[in-house]
Amino acid sequence: MTQQWKAVCKVADIPALGARVVRRAAKPDVAIFRSSEDKIFALLDRCPHKGGPLSQGIVFGERVACPLHNWNIQLDSGCALSPDEGCTQRFSVKVEEGTVFLDAEELSTLAIEVTTE
Repeated sequence: MTQQWKAVCKVADIPALGARVVRRAAKPDVAIFRSSEDKIFALLDRCPHKGGPLSQGIVFGERVACPLHNWNIQLDSGCALSPDEGCTQRFSVKVEEGTVFLDAEELSTLAIEVTTE
């Protein structure tokens, strides 16, 4: 099956060490992050701990600190760093000529596992 890519923004639209939110019908939304080296990552905009909005966290290196309880989430895997545990959904990203693309099928189908904490 061929991947269908959807243009979501320009790299320049995402602040360095920041994030941009991609709204979608299947909640929660997707957060797109930009590292200081212009690497682009996409995660579900929901911390695996208590559901905090990762897009509002502080990006450092290739991690984001959740704004609610400061959990550190690895941007390339979506997983919390030890001693914390849990992962948020990661999305496939492609950058071409300064435009950020996400996999259209993932955008429409990937959901979260609901935590009961």
